[in-house]
Amino acid sequence: MNISMKNITLAGLFGAATLAMIEPAMAQDAAAVEEAVEAVVATGVSGETAYILNTFSFLFSGVLVMWMAAGFSMLEAGLVRTKNVATILLKNITLFAIAGIMYYLVGYNLMYLDVSGWIGSFGIWGPDDAAALAGDFEAGYSATSDWFFQMVFVATAASIVSGTVAERVKLWPFLIFVVVLTAILYPITGSWTWGGGWLTEMGFLDFAGSTIVHSVGGWAALTGAIIIGARKGKFAADGSVHPMPGSNLPLATLGTFILWMGWFGFNGGSVLAMGSASDVIAIANVYANTSMAAAGGVVAAVILTQVLYKKVDLTMALNGALAGLVSITAGPDTPSIGAAIIIGAIGGILVVVAIPLLDKLKIDDVVGAVSVHLVAGIWGTMAVPITNADASFAVQATGVVAMGAFTIVTSAIVWLVLKYTIGVRLSEEDESLGADASELGLEAYPEFGKGSQRF
Repeated sequence: MNISMKNITLAGLFGAATLAMIEPAMAQDAAAVEEAVEAVVATGVSGETAYILNTFSFLFSGVLVMWMAAGFSMLEAGLVRTKNVATILLKNITLFAIAGIMYYLVGYNLMYLDVSGWIGSFGIWGPDDAAALAGDFEAGYSATSDWFFQMVFVATAASIVSGTVAERVKLWPFLIFVVVLTAILYPITGSWTWGGGWLTEMGFLDFAGSTIVHSVGGWAALTGAIIIGARKGKFAADGSVHPMPGSNLPLATLGTFILWMGWFGFNGGSVLAMGSASDVIAIANVYANTSMAAAGGVVAAVILTQVLYKKVDLTMALNGALAGLVSITAGPDTPSIGAAIIIGAIGGILVVVAIPLLDKLKIDDVVGAVSVHLVAGIWGTMAVPITNADASFAVQATGVVAMGAFTIVTSAIVWLVLKYTIGVRLSEEDESLGADASELGLEAYPEFGKGSQRF
């Protein structure tokens, strides 16, 4: 205690002495410092500083979006049955890897390079930062940071498909579909919009991808679910639905929170700049609206399930959060926080209605991804004109229909080719045994599986 007090006293004396010595210099330089601050405020940050901040925003936001891959993995692992957990985890890490490679080889240039209205150019992407290295920062951010940020979005669309067709699709046909989706299908629809193609020329607005990412993934998933068919035993001959509860609801809840967090990068990074006060204000508004839309989705789903079923369904609450996030993604920059809550709440209501509706139509969506990403994605896209005067309901509807029709047709072709060549569905025996044992030869929870032994 005495030693500590002695050190504190000495530190205080040293600090006082130091301040006394430098105070005159500080007083002399005060006017110069004030002038420098005023100059920075008046002119804004330098081109190089803005370049650095914008690049950092892309990279940091991209890392958050990449973290969503963990969220999808945990969510889907929690909502599939125990015998399929290892397979769904393998699909998620592999599809993320495939998405990155295909976007490098084909996707980015097809989406952004020399877009002629309908399609970009084929070729391997390569960075060009020569101007910045020479001191010209007009580009605004490094080329590789832009590619990285765009790349992590691609895997999100593919993850939507994995959850919907889980538990009955074979591993390799699914991965082949992911190759086509991430290399060709998603980049083409992206070129119509973010690539500056014909929909952008019409005035279509989709800030961070309610339709461009989520609905496109949802249409591909819905098409696959119809062509592949439902899991064995899901629907009875009399039309009743046989529940197939997930293996781990705590894991699914963790996945939802991870996705919620990752969405701040998804939407906030889509401001595409952080080099000025107005940019960071916009990012802050987008963050707030994103979170509150998710909150609205949760509360609406909880209330509606209580009213309809006299009990609250946790999985509906989780999907309500995700539906709120998807709903706000098309336009998180213009609503007030109150409006964002309402937009998210409507998304939560829609998902509670859509999930049993798909069951009635005998469409088996294991994790509810079609209801979350497609239905809420359409709603979010159509809601943009409510708070954004620059958007048109007619143009928004045109974009939704065009990207939906293209994705349905092209996805159906790919799924059908796979179905009638190498086959897409597990045999009844393998499906009953579980994809983990039949395709991987391992179990996610070996202590509780059929292969476990007591000693």
